[in-house]
Amino acid sequence: MQMDKVLELQAVLVRNHPQMSYKGVPSWPPRWIWLDGPEDKHLKGEVGVLRAVLLSKDRVNRCFLLIFHEESSYMGCLLFDDEIFCGQITKLLEAHCNRHIAEIGCIDLTHTF
Repeated sequence: MQMDKVLELQAVLVRNHPQMSYKGVPSWPPRWIWLDGPEDKHLKGEVGVLRAVLLSKDRVNRCFLLIFHEESSYMGCLLFDDEIFCGQITKLLEAHCNRHIAEIGCIDLTHTF
């Protein structure tokens, strides 16, 4: 009896989705720029808690993320090649405010293929 080959899809997470990039450069996680608070911790990676998401209105496929980490606020920017994907990610992120960035990076986006 010959067994059928089963195609198993691996989860495609926010952090490694191929469309989470701009001109071949990954956008996730964004670079964090300190805005306010007692000290700039020079954050890198999936840190902080997402507080707000703003879609750019200047016809560039980007959105801005506002996070808080240890009593300071930071802003990051996600850039995309694809306008539709940019809008989808912006809506997804808006729905996940007040969650940790690392947790958001684990969201499965396999359904976007």
